[in-house]
Amino acid sequence: MTEPRRPRRVRRLTTEESRLWAEISRLIVPLRGRAPAPVAPSPPPVSVPTPAPAPMVPPPPKFVRPAKVARPAPKGAAKTVSPPPLPAPVLPPLAPLERRVRTSLRRGSRSVDAAIDLHGMRQSEAHAALIGFLQRSRASGHAVVLVVTGKGGGGDDPYAERGVLRRSVPHWLRLPELRPLVVGFEEAAHHHGGGGALYIRLRRR
Repeated sequence: MTEPRRPRRVRRLTTEESRLWAEISRLIVPLRGRAPAPVAPSPPPVSVPTPAPAPMVPPPPKFVRPAKVARPAPKGAAKTVSPPPLPAPVLPPLAPLERRVRTSLRRGSRSVDAAIDLHGMRQSEAHAALIGFLQRSRASGHAVVLVVTGKGGGGDDPYAERGVLRRSVPHWLRLPELRPLVVGFEEAAHHHGGGGALYIRLRRR
């Protein structure tokens, strides 16, 4: 007794096999009187869903320092103005010695507070010595001093200029550098040098 045959399993064509079979079927010419074998329809293409794009996240804004805005000055505000420099004090003109001081000096009843002899010095040396002498005398509280200039003339050089200091010292006493120290001056008495010397009255401190 023979066993019954098992039915054969029918394998389905894959998508690629079905496509190839369809291509081959188009090339086959059917015999006369026979209809072409039906072609198995190709399976519809499987649509794969496209993933949605990720949402665009904007970058964080950069910090920008705000520009400083100049604030207008409030109305009525006074502007700061530096005061002008103070003018130099105006000194009174040179004045002669007081009458009683002059008389006492000429009579010899009063002596000068200090004296300096510039005779024989060069102009530059005499100028520096005069300034230092007057500054020290004023600092010491002296009122009247004697400056000997010399009358000029004589000397070893017959071509040398005569009486330079006699003319220069009065000019120096009128300059701004000495005006704060000097009140006035005049020619000394004969026993103090006469035309070759000067009485100088100093300004009080």
